[in-house]
Amino acid sequence: MTGQAHVVWDDSLAKYDFGPGHPLAPVRVQLAMRLARDLGLVQPDHVEVVPPVVIDDEMLLTVHKPEFVEAVRTASADPSHVDLHRGLGTEDVPTFAGMHEASRAVVGATLAAVQSVHSGRALHAVNLSGGLHHAMPASASGFCVYNDIAVGIQWLLDQGVERVAYIDVDVHHGDGVQAAFWNDPRVLTVSVHESGRALFPGTGFPGEIGGPDALGTAANLALPPHTGDDAWLRAFDGVVPQLLHSFKPQILVTQQGCDSHADDPLAHLELSIDGQRLTYAALHRLAHEVCDGRWVALGGGGYSWIDVVPRAWSHLVGEVVGTPVPPETPVPAVWRDFVENWLKVPTPALMTDGRTPRVRAWDSGYDPADPVDAAVLRTREAVYPWHGLNADPYHGF
Repeated sequence: MTGQAHVVWDDSLAKYDFGPGHPLAPVRVQLAMRLARDLGLVQPDHVEVVPPVVIDDEMLLTVHKPEFVEAVRTASADPSHVDLHRGLGTEDVPTFAGMHEASRAVVGATLAAVQSVHSGRALHAVNLSGGLHHAMPASASGFCVYNDIAVGIQWLLDQGVERVAYIDVDVHHGDGVQAAFWNDPRVLTVSVHESGRALFPGTGFPGEIGGPDALGTAANLALPPHTGDDAWLRAFDGVVPQLLHSFKPQILVTQQGCDSHADDPLAHLELSIDGQRLTYAALHRLAHEVCDGRWVALGGGGYSWIDVVPRAWSHLVGEVVGTPVPPETPVPAVWRDFVENWLKVPTPALMTDGRTPRVRAWDSGYDPADPVDAAVLRTREAVYPWHGLNADPYHGF
């Protein structure tokens, strides 16, 4: 990597907090940022920590409906207010005091990352607090109030950017971002996720390919439960690089939810830290191949707060700042001591799960009886023709 990297963080981002017992606890991001620092990844010579951009409600209205923003404001001032029609006050999105301001700050953090890369002040930027990909224009959903990703991409379009690619590797379908740009040919959305037949939000099937003015600009790779490292990486190789090279985006925006890990309590894929690390490296490499390195990386899901999220996202930060963390690296003792003293739980010793994923390229052969290979082929058949690509199972990139 060449060029400056920006890491967006401010302690105020931890105020996005649905309360005790909720899976999306801010501690997971706080611990990830602390581990990244303790690993020496945030060095001032080529990495700058920048705060969120302070935004007003007008920025939210570039994506969200005015009545929804007003409903969030009402619930923020009075958490007893419930608006189930707009997804507020549910088990997934309980209301809390200051919800509007906290959610808006997450949007401001993603905008800081997007603006850093768009302006050229940074080649890569990362906001681990972002990635709230389920929020819809008129409703909250799936732990997500405002869709920071969609607002960031819309800002890029409003600045005249002609093509933005969005790659989502969270275990859940990136439905809110897909919905925001369903009929916009300037945005390619690609989601690699566990099948909606087994997991929330129940969408993201291969036939979802975009609106009438944007056919082929939504791509969904729905993987069967229990897909592990090798098969996941093979599936990614079978779809994502080809679409990116065909679309030729000017900026790459990615969502790195790490709930695809085998230990995540809310889903059923079986990736390891080692497989996730290779995912980040692949996206980094693709950013340099297709858009001169302009890359905005965001967080997302991840509910194994101690063993998975801090290590996975520290690997992500390492990729973004150009200092990849070798998998055999010990987890710093200072971080382990802090966590064990604070939370009274054991911590992992190494930055690896001890796996060595085997990346078997798509063009190495196709097995029609393999459910993952079949899923890849369904996605290729649905989307590739709209890009002038060959969907044949034996045709690789």
